[in-house]
Amino acid sequence: MLRDYLWQRDYLLRISRAMTSQLDLRAVLRTILESATELVGGQVGLIALAQSDGSYQIFASYGLSPKMIPLVQPLFSNLPDAAGSLDPLLWTIPDLERRLSLVGRAIGMPFRQVVALPMNIHDVVVGVIYVLRQEDSAFTTADRRVLSSFAAYAAIAVHNARLYQEVTSEKRRLDAIIENSGDGVMILDAAERITVFNLALTRMTGIPAEEAIGRHCSEVLHLRDLSDREIPELTCPLARCQSGERFYAEGDYVRYDDIRITLGITYSPLLDLEGQLLNIIANVRDITHFREAEEIKSTFISVISHELKTPVALIKGYASTIRREDAHWDEKTVRESMAVIEEEGDRLTRLIDNLLDASRLQAGQLKLDMADVRMDRMASRIADEFRTQTDRHTFELDFEDPFPHVSGDQERLRQVLSNLISNAIKYSPQGGQIVISGRYDDERLYIAVTDQGIGIPAGERSRIFDRFYRVESALSRRTQGAGLGLFLAKSVVEAHGGQIWVSSKPGQGSTFVFTLPRAP
Repeated sequence: MLRDYLWQRDYLLRISRAMTSQLDLRAVLRTILESATELVGGQVGLIALAQSDGSYQIFASYGLSPKMIPLVQPLFSNLPDAAGSLDPLLWTIPDLERRLSLVGRAIGMPFRQVVALPMNIHDVVVGVIYVLRQEDSAFTTADRRVLSSFAAYAAIAVHNARLYQEVTSEKRRLDAIIENSGDGVMILDAAERITVFNLALTRMTGIPAEEAIGRHCSEVLHLRDLSDREIPELTCPLARCQSGERFYAEGDYVRYDDIRITLGITYSPLLDLEGQLLNIIANVRDITHFREAEEIKSTFISVISHELKTPVALIKGYASTIRREDAHWDEKTVRESMAVIEEEGDRLTRLIDNLLDASRLQAGQLKLDMADVRMDRMASRIADEFRTQTDRHTFELDFEDPFPHVSGDQERLRQVLSNLISNAIKYSPQGGQIVISGRYDDERLYIAVTDQGIGIPAGERSRIFDRFYRVESALSRRTQGAGLGLFLAKSVVEAHGGQIWVSSKPGQGSTFVFTLPRAP
């Protein structure tokens, strides 16, 4: 009796070690089954787990070759649905002896005794454990009690494995949500070290996750305000999060490629049951475009109010002067005054047309009236018009001859070329030569406007084609314009399937080049 007890204890100890050292459910169940079968003197052992449809699937076997497993299926058909609150020792399977006989004949092994016990978790049958004997000696109540202990271990193993599977699946699902989130997600531990750094945040900052994880957040996201001062609460949010406070702040981040972006970060603390900080979850959004939109709005109001106010004031002033009843103006003065009014009226018309075009472009409603266009002839006519407007500049045309025609909207392309030449005049106040040139290859035409003006700083070149953007300089502040010309030029060129760019050296002039597809 003592020896049997010691054997059982050793078997259970071995099973306990297997359950704590292995996560493979099949391996644990095989260890349990092997121990149980040997301890009660059986030759074959089986464990079948309940499926969601009520059927049972063999999950572990002992003493049978894999090809024999399908032959023992009669043992698992139409099993009781639940053990209820009954003692597992009283649980029975209908016609078990008859089933045993069928299985024995099918696999060619004369089984004479079988015992089957449910594996219960919270009064729910999660599986069944079987032990089969070839001897005539029946399973005793003691055997059944021993097997019941093993069944309980097996049920716990199954329950733990399913819990682990649920936790693992939930973690994978959460990891996938975080990794594929459109917003940046960063998770910090209680020491402000980064433990999670998702793909969206990598795209924003240019920092790979493997370089960020494990480092202090201040080493990775050192954010600054508009005055380029570091923002401590964004760099180190621990102090505010320890109190359980959730807060939002904004700051600028300079990427490795010197691009400055604006980030909005919401920090949320995760506390344990005792109120101690476990993690800090940072939800990060790139709000650069929102800030740019606000800046464009402010610039729009400022520029447009200035551009509208000047011609309106001139028109009103000249009109009021001419209609004064106490003054008598000669014909020349009246003619000059009316010319100013007409010129300022044209200026207002151009501004309104540009604003309407910008709105249409924004809405994707710019329509092109396509026809054959000769850009060399157009350039010659425009140059002749501008020669009458300036005596400080000379114009040179340098087009390959013959120059191919393009398929395009003549008025829109004229607008592009006129704008580039007008800018060349504006931003070369000391005068100089303006060259309008044209080259082509098998696929494209290249039109260039080169001046000898003030040039464009390197940091400004990427933005000069934005709406309402004007290069910051004393000259630009004195020069009329709403910052729409280059934006419209770029949009028209791209609508024709072309590209536009600029090369420039401060103090040495600029060259604007745009391409157009050759007509077939």
